[in-house]
Amino acid sequence: MQQRTIGPFTVSAIGLGAMPVSMNNDNELPDRADAIGTVHAALDAGVTFIDTADIYAPSWDQMGHNERIVRDALASWDGDTSGILVGTKGGITRTADKDFGRDGSLGYLRSAVQRSMENLGVEVIDFYQYHRPDRWMVYSEIMQNLKTLRDEGLVRALGISNASVEEIAIAEQVLGEGNLVSVQNQFSPRHPGSFGELRYCDAHGIAFLPWSPLGGTGGGGRSVGDRFGVFREIGEAHSVSAQQVVLAWELSLSPRVVPIPGARRAASITDSARAADLVLDADELARCTAAVGLEV
Repeated sequence: MQQRTIGPFTVSAIGLGAMPVSMNNDNELPDRADAIGTVHAALDAGVTFIDTADIYAPSWDQMGHNERIVRDALASWDGDTSGILVGTKGGITRTADKDFGRDGSLGYLRSAVQRSMENLGVEVIDFYQYHRPDRWMVYSEIMQNLKTLRDEGLVRALGISNASVEEIAIAEQVLGEGNLVSVQNQFSPRHPGSFGELRYCDAHGIAFLPWSPLGGTGGGGRSVGDRFGVFREIGEAHSVSAQQVVLAWELSLSPRVVPIPGARRAASITDSARAADLVLDADELARCTAAVGLEV
């Protein structure tokens, strides 16, 4: 599979968003064996980057559910896992009193990292991303907290998620040149609003990781070819799915882009992984861009 970089790591051009096996908008979860099978299918297809987070769980009291599935899938896969990068995220809280709160404090983030280490069965987190801004805190202070975690040796590489251009610039300044390795924002034909952040990352050598790159788990991904017919038409011309065309188009936008399509079925990620080898010509790419309403 085509390779790209996230900071010091070389990974497959298409990653796996593992969230849907633990939570999704359809509220339909696979059993544990099938969930692990989906991760195995990604690895079998050449995927070497898996995205997870501590909050990906069926309920607030099962925090770490997705991380543990990823851990067990890696442990039970019959291939070589030494080149697999697992990235996790923290900074969102889930409690009985308030589901999906925010906490960017050093104490909380340190404890979240330590729990993620236990869930993933590792002694250090290779790739840790701040999940979503805590609007009660100054963003630069949160970035300093992340830097402290790296300085303490708890994490190796740092990224941020759901960030604006201004927040990306702040993170760069606080973490130091070259130390912000990624930005993970929602980006798809249905949600192209982070295109400015994508272009900023391209110019600054930062990996851009589109989450929900096909449009989301509530049907957006399944219907992308209906909502944007050009992707279906080009897919038919190449005898591939509309979803593959979407991912191939996103890959064309910048060598820094590493889409992480979510999957709760093995067939879904197997199909998505093939997008890395799909070559579209300039006219086809221009038609895709125009259909989404972007100017490249």
